[in-house]
Amino acid sequence: MHEFLHSILDSIVEWSGAREDWRPVSRWALLAWLVFYVLFLIYAFSAHGGYLFIDSANLVVHEGGHMLFGWFGSTLGLWGGTILQWLVPLLLAAYFFRERQPAAFAFCMFFFFENWLYTATYMADARAMALPLVTTGDSDYIEHDWNTIFSSLGWLPYDTRIAAVVRLIGWCGMLASTAQLAARLRTKM
Repeated sequence: MHEFLHSILDSIVEWSGAREDWRPVSRWALLAWLVFYVLFLIYAFSAHGGYLFIDSANLVVHEGGHMLFGWFGSTLGLWGGTILQWLVPLLLAAYFFRERQPAAFAFCMFFFFENWLYTATYMADARAMALPLVTTGDSDYIEHDWNTIFSSLGWLPYDTRIAAVVRLIGWCGMLASTAQLAARLRTKM
């Protein structure tokens, strides 16, 4: 059994290209990316959970997710906004991991986790429903995704607590993505 599990792991590692070295990135490019991430982190932190400029792109992907996953039923259509919003940068990160491109991988992972901040803001609004809502369908029928989701699960009273955990995961992921590039820069010095 032990050998079988190792053979599966070896196959995955071989398929992913993890045995190959990462493609080189110049010290200056790494430094420029780190400055960008630090400035973005400061910008996001100073927004105190508010709307960030990148959230306009996140919103487009989110709404597209409702339409795409809506083909598979109303429940999946409801969840589809967040699913696609998280899936797009995660799949891009997987691609760049496979291609061993460290700057592109870090960028996609950073914005995968930034999406968690956006989602947390929307989750925290589930009871209050104060955020302006957008729809791609009938404007007379606008539904607050997280109010509906949390209500159906019986979790509505915990919306802000759940959002706080999601926000924390987002911040930790963005910091880890930045730290991964910083560690790469440190090896170049």
